[in-house]
Amino acid sequence: MANEVLRRLPFSMEAEQSVIGSVLIKPGECFEAIGSMLTPDDFYVEEHKLIYAALVDMYAESKTIDPVTVANVLVQNGKRDEAGGMQYVAQLASMVPSASNVRDYAKIVHDKSLLRRLIDACDDVSAMAYAEEGEAASVVDSAEQRFFEIAQNRDSREFRHIRDVLGTVYKGYMDLSNKININNGVQTGFSSLDRFLVEIGKGDFVLVGARPGMGKTAFALNVASNIAKSSGKAVCIFSLEMSAEQLVNRMMSSEAMVDSQKLRTGELTPDEWSRLAFAATSLSSINVLIDDTSNINPIQMKAKLRRVNNLGLVVIDYLGLMQSSRKIDNRVQEVSEITRSIKIMAKELGVPILCCAQLSRGTEGRNDKRPQLSDLRDSGSIEQDADMVMFLYRNSYYDTEGSKDDASATEANTAEVIVAKNRHGSVGTVKMGWIPQYTKFCTLDNESQNAGK
Repeated sequence: MANEVLRRLPFSMEAEQSVIGSVLIKPGECFEAIGSMLTPDDFYVEEHKLIYAALVDMYAESKTIDPVTVANVLVQNGKRDEAGGMQYVAQLASMVPSASNVRDYAKIVHDKSLLRRLIDACDDVSAMAYAEEGEAASVVDSAEQRFFEIAQNRDSREFRHIRDVLGTVYKGYMDLSNKININNGVQTGFSSLDRFLVEIGKGDFVLVGARPGMGKTAFALNVASNIAKSSGKAVCIFSLEMSAEQLVNRMMSSEAMVDSQKLRTGELTPDEWSRLAFAATSLSSINVLIDDTSNINPIQMKAKLRRVNNLGLVVIDYLGLMQSSRKIDNRVQEVSEITRSIKIMAKELGVPILCCAQLSRGTEGRNDKRPQLSDLRDSGSIEQDADMVMFLYRNSYYDTEGSKDDASATEANTAEVIVAKNRHGSVGTVKMGWIPQYTKFCTLDNESQNAGK
């Protein structure tokens, strides 16, 4: 048709040529400026992809980079004949008078690449919708995931060469050795537990299991508050059991060190009112987002989380109340699908997910009532999918005699965090302080003096 608009994929020949020309002039400075911004696949012209890939390889191997050496590598790789290769590479080097604007050139190349990936994603989503295969919710989730990856400058469809990953990993070693905070993961804020775990990594699925009343929610809220304060990132809490108001009441009690019973009766001293005001100011300054929707599934969670900027941690309280995104009559299979979805969600979002879980009554029939992995309810997939499994245990929970001696009082204020599975390190037990009236866990070394107050 005469009026039909001829469309072509977005790219800028001049920007691509200018990036390569700049690298040829000053390779060291340019790769420091744009090394993490571009990959060979960001170039549209096939010839530019090959040349930039050769430049990356040569820089990684500390080889001399100039038009002659680059042309020689291209010839050795069978990518160009000697005369043509030398001529075009030399032409690229002469096109750019200065390499000082390389970041601007690279941004244009990157933006055009982003638009092309967006067009590819739209085509794929359109094809899925027309095919009408699977449930509509799954198609929507796949579409959201594709666009989310593009927005996060990731593309899960492509392989990554080990040398590209090694560069990032090796730099992480160097930063750790130099005591530079590389923000790979988060810490719980409990020094004794953090010394044991080191950190909770991005994409980790962490399960916290315990019997009812042992303090799962309190522990999760304490960790959420600590991470929100220390990282400055958003912490999202999905509460399927308690309302947002109930959660905030618990957080206020822990933060202000005011007896939770007094918060329910309103019988507060002037000093407690002062501490509550200070706690409210402190908590309002951190980025904690609460969703108390009771009937929610992993797909709905993921859709909400993708819209949160600077996400640092997700807390789910608790696994037993979650539902699958599709109808499954067998609860064991449903839990298996839920835990698998949580692990995939953690990996896709690149944040740790801490999920509370209730244990079976198996602990009650043993002399040693400390939880074991076999006590996880409903499915063995929980143990399989989780990167870390931690159990909470308090011996005083089973103390029915109500002894009032000093030893019993100390034991009542002591809890054990049993690390039963740790994909990244060792397993073992960490003792912590437990202050029941404030629903607060604390590190024994530094804060045990607060436990008796």
